Amino acid sequence: MWKTVLRRFLIMIPQLIILSMLVFLLAKMMPGDPFTGMINPNSDAKEIARLRQVYGLNDHWWVQYCRWVGNMFHGDLGQSYIQHVPVASLIWDRAVNTFWLSLLTVLLTYAIAIPMGITAGRHQDEWQDQAIQVFNYITFAVPGFVFYILGIWLFSFTLGWFPISGSVSASASGFWGVLGSRLYHMILPAILYALITTTTIVQYLRTGIVDNKVEDYVRTARSKGVPENVVFNKHILRNSVLPIVAFLGNTITGLLSGSMIIESVFSYPGMGKLFLDSISQRDYTTLTALILLFGILTLLGNLISDILLSIVDPRIRVK
Repeated sequence: MWKTVLRRFLIMIPQLIILSMLVFLLAKMMPGDPFTGMINPNSDAKEIARLRQVYGLNDHWWVQYCRWVGNMFHGDLGQSYIQHVPVASLIWDRAVNTFWLSLLTVLLTYAIAIPMGITAGRHQDEWQDQAIQVFNYITFAVPGFVFYILGIWLFSFTLGWFPISGSVSASASGFWGVLGSRLYHMILPAILYALITTTTIVQYLRTGIVDNKVEDYVRTARSKGVPENVVFNKHILRNSVLPIVAFLGNTITGLLSGSMIIESVFSYPGMGKLFLDSISQRDYTTLTALILLFGILTLLGNLISDILLSIVDPRIRVK
């Protein structure tokens, strides 16, 4: 299996180089000026020109790119033009919020989707399967932002059970107080996000179970008198989870990527909201660092998925 890991890792190197160049060039091609968020648009153009010279924005793009990459190897992602703090510390603060929200969401997603997928597959075309299919159609058809807004309207404005924004209450103090406040702010967005992301897992798991139930090796096991629970758990279910394992790597790395929609709707200070704010404010240093980070996480997610698949299914290993 180590050959599989080494091969995938070596392929990632040129991908990272190409990704970094594309990210940097696309950010430089964005219209506008990064200092428009710092300076009054009516300010003297000479002041803007002076700041561009100070920050090295008048240099050739390859000079800026080499400087940017060199600084990254030293852990320096630059300074936010808008918030005037190091980009690394800014991303770290938001990554912590996104990680906990995404972790809770992933746990809820799999806790909901796996039992539903197993139930739908085992009870094909029965009322349990039909009810789950209706649920899937609804969650797939309703746009995410509509689902989130309806959830806020019902559980926050109408019932008043949960807060509508933020990650921790300003009045929270102490370890347990901050932890409880953070969990309280995460419950509603995590549940709503989990409900609307179960569709793919449920459908893949159900389809896998339905297809594997009629395979020859299942018929053979049953003809030998193998108990039905053993047939299902050892033969049917194990082969049906392969598509889910393929998603698991990107799901794990996606813990730090966040969701732009739900974080914006709930005004949750995470990576997704920071990404949108960076675009609207022309904060190039933060934007390029975030896009590069998301790209690296995607590549790592694919690598983890390949490793997990090679563990579960030895047929794909590189000999």
